[in-house]
Amino acid sequence: MTGTILTLRGPVEPSALGRTLMHEHLLLNLTSEFRSDGLLNDEPLVIEELAHFAAAGGSTVVEVSTSRLTLGASPDPGGGRDSPPYPAGSRTRDNVQALQRISDATGINLVLGTGHYRQPYFDHELINTSTVTELADSMVRDIQDGFGDSGVRAGIIGEVGCDQWFVSAEEERALRAAARASKRTGVCISTHAVDYPVGLAQLDLFAEEGVDPTRVIIGHCDTVNIAGYHDEVLARGAWIQFDTFRGLWERDVQRRVRMIVRLADAGHADRILISHDVCKKSHLKAYGGRGFDFIPTQLPQLLTEAGMPPDLLDQLLVDNPARALAG
Repeated sequence: MTGTILTLRGPVEPSALGRTLMHEHLLLNLTSEFRSDGLLNDEPLVIEELAHFAAAGGSTVVEVSTSRLTLGASPDPGGGRDSPPYPAGSRTRDNVQALQRISDATGINLVLGTGHYRQPYFDHELINTSTVTELADSMVRDIQDGFGDSGVRAGIIGEVGCDQWFVSAEEERALRAAARASKRTGVCISTHAVDYPVGLAQLDLFAEEGVDPTRVIIGHCDTVNIAGYHDEVLARGAWIQFDTFRGLWERDVQRRVRMIVRLADAGHADRILISHDVCKKSHLKAYGGRGFDFIPTQLPQLLTEAGMPPDLLDQLLVDNPARALAG
């Protein structure tokens, strides 16, 4: 299934993808960690916020909410789930329909993720009573047939990953399932590896499963302030993703800019992906954040001032996402 990119609107040629944010959330429930700040369920507000990205020349957003994160118009995290064989790992019918309306209203292509997020958000009964093959089968159905009876197919496996600095037993099962689904479909995997260099353990596991490392995106690399970690991820052939560009604190922004420029100067600009990872109300413009357009409107000047050639931004926002998603 490589060669084209599966979006909510159907298959898209890589050349038509345009400027792309590789790791965002539009409707999700993180209230167990962040209380009301972690609830994104205001569909009109999402449309308003995403319109800023469209106005800045944006074309595509990769929406990586998975398992018990997804929401539609209702804040009930379990509402509207399709019956088996599309259990808790799949998006709700309500979620898919809401995302269709958001895409129609903004003109933005959406690439939707499938899979199981991380330990605190697992359906533990499902993870522990299903075989790894059965978990993989569910993801493959989402990719090949669509979420439930919606006809809308997943175009990426993720966000899947680890809650801490290690791979838990349940996370290992979910990650192995993601690996097998990726091998069967060619769809890439996008991981959650925040604060700790756990992306290397994820790559070890994927290597055991025989996954092509070029089909793996190690996420949140900009939250790990270890230069050698970034180099090792790249040395193993995976994509490195700097995806928490929220623009709220100058020190954090400049540190991320320096990371990108260092790796670009070393010849790795073709292996870097960028995004904001909007996942709280406080990340949205309406609540004082920078929203979905900090990268296209502010980052180019910052990278240029740091010595990066201006034409490399299109590589980060256009060329690299197309190659990562299409294979």
